[in-house]
Amino acid sequence: MTIKASNETGRHARIRLGMVGGGQGAFIGAVHRIAARIDDQFELVAGALASDPARARTSAKELGIADDRAYGSFEEMVKAESARADCIEAVSIVTPNHMHSPVAKAFLEAGIHVICDKPLTTTVAEAEELVALVRKTGRVFVVTHNYTGYPMIRQARAMIANGELGEIRLVQAEYLQDWLTERLEASDHKQAAWRTDPARSGAGGCIGDIGTHAYNLACFVTGLELDELLAQLSTFVEGRRLDDDVQILLKWKGGAKGMLWASQVAVGNENGLTLRVHGSKGGLKWAQENPNQLWFTPYGQAKQLLTRGGAGASGEASRVTRIPSGHPEGYLEGFATIYAEAARAIRAARVGEMPGPEVVFPTVEDGLAGVKFIDAAVKSSASKGAWVRMT
Repeated sequence: MTIKASNETGRHARIRLGMVGGGQGAFIGAVHRIAARIDDQFELVAGALASDPARARTSAKELGIADDRAYGSFEEMVKAESARADCIEAVSIVTPNHMHSPVAKAFLEAGIHVICDKPLTTTVAEAEELVALVRKTGRVFVVTHNYTGYPMIRQARAMIANGELGEIRLVQAEYLQDWLTERLEASDHKQAAWRTDPARSGAGGCIGDIGTHAYNLACFVTGLELDELLAQLSTFVEGRRLDDDVQILLKWKGGAKGMLWASQVAVGNENGLTLRVHGSKGGLKWAQENPNQLWFTPYGQAKQLLTRGGAGASGEASRVTRIPSGHPEGYLEGFATIYAEAARAIRAARVGEMPGPEVVFPTVEDGLAGVKFIDAAVKSSASKGAWVRMT
C-alpha cells in the first residue's frame, strides 16, 4: 500500500505515529514518546499499548489517543489503520523482545515504516527474515540503539573516520549495572520478570538487554566488523534463568582486539556504559554517565577534554546538538536524535527520495548484527569458551 502524507504541506507535516507496547507500567514506552516529541516531528495518533485489550485501551485513553484508534491488539491495529486515509506512517515497537518480529513483519507488510527497540528479534532466522522484508518493501527501519545519538559519540565516530587515531588496535566496551543483584523477578517487578524470562527475552539476558548496546556502540564508533568472539556468560543469582554477567574477548576484522564486559550484578554501578578506543596515533574514552565529555589523547601529548558544543566540536556532533554548551544533554536527547534521523528518512520517503548521507541511524542490518552477536556469545559460552566466528 502507499502511505499518504497528511493535508498539511506534504513532506513537512508531522509524521503520524502509532505505538505497540509501552502502556501502563512500561518504562521504555514513555521514553520513546518523549523522544518522538522533542523535535516536534511526530504525532502519536494510534496504539495497541498492552497485551491485555482492556489495559491497552485504558492506556491509550490516558495518552489522549482517540477511542477509534485505541486498539486491543497489534493485529487489529494493522487491519484498521491500513483501511484509513490517514493511516499511521510509522510504528514504534516497544514490546518485550519476543514480539518484535511478528509486529514488525505485520506493519512492514502493510507498507508502514518501523522504529523498533533492541534487540531486533530473539533469533537469527527472524532477524534475517526482517532484513529481507525491509529490502523487499523499501520501508524505513530504525533500531533504537539510542547511545549512537549522543553528540560526543558522533564526534568520536568522525575522529576515527578521519584517521585521528590512526590504525585501530584496541576496542574495549563495558556496560555495568547492579539493579538485578537480587532476584527481583521473583517479586512483582514487571521489568525484571520479562528480561529474565527466556520465552520473552530470548536466549540472552544481560547480553541481550545491555550487552548489545555496548557491542553496537563499539561497531558504530569504530566502523569495525567483528570476526570472532570468546564468551563467558554467567548467572550469579540463584534461580535466575538467564545470564546476568557477560565477559567476552573480541577479535575484529583487520587485526584489532578487544574486550566487552556487561553486568547487571556489578554492585555500585548504575548505568556505567563506557567505550575506550586506542589506535596507533591516539586514544579516546567516553562514559555515558558524563555524556557531554570525550577524552582524546594524541600519542605523546597531554589529554584533551572535548565537550559537546565546545571548541573543536565536529560538524557531526554539532548537527545533533540542541542546546548551548554547559547545559547537559543525555539519555532522552540521544533517543530523540534517533527519532529525528528517522523523521528525516521518512520525510524523504514521502517524496520518493533517499535521505542525505549525513542522516545516520542503526538499521535493520545493524539489528541483525546484534542478534548474531548474542547468538555467537551464547554458543561460545555453552561450549565452555570456544572461539566462535561471526557469520
